[in-house]
Amino acid sequence: MIDCPKIELGQLTTTINGLWTGKKPPFKTVAVIRNTNFSKDCRLNMEDVALIDVEERQFATRKLQVGDIIIEKSGGSDKQPVGRPVIFNIPDGDYSFSNFTSVLRVNDTSRVLPEYLQRFLYKFYLTGKTAEMQSKTTGLRNLDFNTYKKILVPIPSIDKQKHIVDELDSIVAIIEQKDSQLLDLDALIRSVYEEMFGPSSFGFDSWETRSIRDVCTLKSGNSDANNSQSGDLPYVKVGDMNIKGNERYITTSSKFVDRKSNLKGIFPIGTTIFPKRGGAIYTNKKRLTTVEICCDLNTMGVIPDKDIIHPYYLYQYFLNLDLGSLCNGAAIPQLNNCDIGPLMIRIPPMERQIRFASMFDSIEAQRRLIEGTIHDFETLFNSRMDYWFN
Repeated sequence: MIDCPKIELGQLTTTINGLWTGKKPPFKTVAVIRNTNFSKDCRLNMEDVALIDVEERQFATRKLQVGDIIIEKSGGSDKQPVGRPVIFNIPDGDYSFSNFTSVLRVNDTSRVLPEYLQRFLYKFYLTGKTAEMQSKTTGLRNLDFNTYKKILVPIPSIDKQKHIVDELDSIVAIIEQKDSQLLDLDALIRSVYEEMFGPSSFGFDSWETRSIRDVCTLKSGNSDANNSQSGDLPYVKVGDMNIKGNERYITTSSKFVDRKSNLKGIFPIGTTIFPKRGGAIYTNKKRLTTVEICCDLNTMGVIPDKDIIHPYYLYQYFLNLDLGSLCNGAAIPQLNNCDIGPLMIRIPPMERQIRFASMFDSIEAQRRLIEGTIHDFETLFNSRMDYWFN
């Protein structure tokens, strides 16, 4: 824990409110950072930045500078309070921030480093303190910025601040490197799949092509499972971390239901499951069951005929498939058997499918080692954050 003077956040920074689409010309097209550009670990995600026509006059005072700390001022949810802080670190270009956010700009960087301040505010957010500073109106959560600016910030020497930032950043760099290795493994397994089963693979033209409904069983989860008593059958909902997390497999669950009362909703080992209703479809999350499970009604399972289709081959087939492109035009996206059943899949020799499964297992073993390392360094990061800012 840092033993040093503490100063109110409002005395260290100047607050600048965000903007949105302009109403009075002249206009200027700029990239606007929104809440959707905040990652869950409070880093800037620039994959989907909105280009907005804003008033030149307003943009002149709201152009982002390197070191600006963008605070999520409005939005949030029951499980995610407002108050996430990200630091802007892009040296070139015209960027601003939406009216659902505000910027804290450090007044004197010889007194406090923006990077240090962002780490402190991130830790403050992780403790849940911003949840106590939010109000809720018409379903929208708003951060009480006057209270927020009264947060007491520990201010050690600049050298100590640099040390803290460097230490935390070194851990984050390792996590990012490991995340990149996971992406490399994803690319590797796709490459192996294409080499063994793609159009240029040996015997491709001679393989039979059949519909998914011909070689698999399609079924939905059990609508009554929520009301079931505790039992020995793992129960998984679309919203569970089992499906939203990084894991590829469903191995167990925190909730169990009675097997006898949920026979219709049981998915056997080797089933590929994915969301069938709602926005979760667009996350393209698919999981492979390694134990028998029961799922909720928002989940679809594809159970292969194992004499024809190896579960790993089918699973990779679905990993390469964009489920969102199959959705109907309803207000709530939905997949049905009639969307999945007609899909065509080639039937390579089982011997080749088994060889692919062996390679898949080997690559997944590497994945699990890397994920274990990531978990260890995330634990270390949280520990060091506790040490410096608790």
